Amino acid sequence: MTLKEIADLAGVSVSTVSRVINHGNAKVASQEVKDTIWRIVRETNYIPNSSARNLKLGNASGHLRPAVKSIGCIFARSKNTLNDPFFSQIARALEQEAFRQGYILKYSFSAYDISDANTYHLITNNQVDGIAVLGRFDKNLLSFIKKQYKHVVYTGLNIIDTGFDQVICDGYQASVAAVNYLYKLGHTSIGYVGEKHKELRYQGYLDAMNQLKLPVLRENIVVTPISSEGGYNGVKEFLKVKPQVTALFCANDLTAIGAMKAIKEKGLAIPSDLSIISIDDIDTAQYMSPMLTTIRVPMEELGKITAKVLIDRIENGKSIPIKVELPFSIITRESCSAISDRQKK
Repeated sequence: MTLKEIADLAGVSVSTVSRVINHGNAKVASQEVKDTIWRIVRETNYIPNSSARNLKLGNASGHLRPAVKSIGCIFARSKNTLNDPFFSQIARALEQEAFRQGYILKYSFSAYDISDANTYHLITNNQVDGIAVLGRFDKNLLSFIKKQYKHVVYTGLNIIDTGFDQVICDGYQASVAAVNYLYKLGHTSIGYVGEKHKELRYQGYLDAMNQLKLPVLRENIVVTPISSEGGYNGVKEFLKVKPQVTALFCANDLTAIGAMKAIKEKGLAIPSDLSIISIDDIDTAQYMSPMLTTIRVPMEELGKITAKVLIDRIENGKSIPIKVELPFSIITRESCSAISDRQKK
C-alpha cells in the first residue's frame, strides 16, 4: 500500500494524505477526510515511513519487511467505544501519534468486552507491546491488565493509585473550578448531577461547596449514570419536585446535554431558570441551544502524550512510574448567567 493508493481510495490528493499522516491534527483537511484516511490506513495495514529505520530482511524474494510494533487500547468506562465522544477523540489522537512513531493500534475494546469469550480469546492470543487504558477501572480489570500487559499507561480525569504511568487532566480540580465559577455568578444553591462512587468530580463538588460554606443538600444531588440518558432521566425525576437550586454542575457534557433536554421539557429556561455547567468540551457542546458552558479538557493532547509516554516506556523502560498532568480551562458560553432577582426569590 502506498500514499497514492490511499489517496485514490480516499478520493483526495497524495499531498493531502501526506499532510494528514505526517502532521496529525493540524487543520490540513476536514475531519471527515481525516477520518476516511485513517480508516483506510487501519484497514490496509499501511506502514508509516517513520518505521523505515526498523526495516529488516524479509522473504526469499528479497522484499523488505518493516518490523512494526503494536499497541492496544482499553475503554475502561465505555460500553460502546464508537459512541463515546470524549474517549474516542483521545483514542484517535493516541492512534495517530503512535502511527507516526512506527506503531499500529492492533485492537481496542471496552472493559465490558472481556466477559465475551471470543473477545477474550482474541486479546489473549494477539500480543501487543503495550496498552493504553482510557478511564478509571475496577479491581477486576486491574487484575486482567496486570496479568496481560507489561507496559501500561492510564489516561483520564481521576488520579489512580497504581504503579502505572498516567496522563491526566485533574477532574477533581476541574469540578472545584466549576463550582467556584457558579458562585462568582451569585449562585449559592448548586446541585450536582452524575455518579458518586469513587468519583473525584463529585468529591470536588462537595469540597468546593464546603469551602464556600454553601449548603449541600441530599435532595440537590442527582445520582445517575454519566451519560446523556442518565442526565435526562435523573434530572427529569429531580424536577418533579420544584428544586431549590439555581444552578446544576454536571459531571460531563453528555450528562449535561441530557439534563438540558429534561429542563426544557419541564418548561424551564436555561440559564434564566437554571444555569448549567459541565466538564469535557466535546464538539457537540458548542452546537447546543443554548451553547454549553463547560470545562475544556485537552483531549487531543491527552491522546498524543499518552502515546508518547507508552512508546517511551516500551522502548526505553523506566524504574519508576511517571505522572503527566495537563491543564483545563473554563469555556464560557450561554448556559450560565449571573443569578437574577427572580431566582433569588
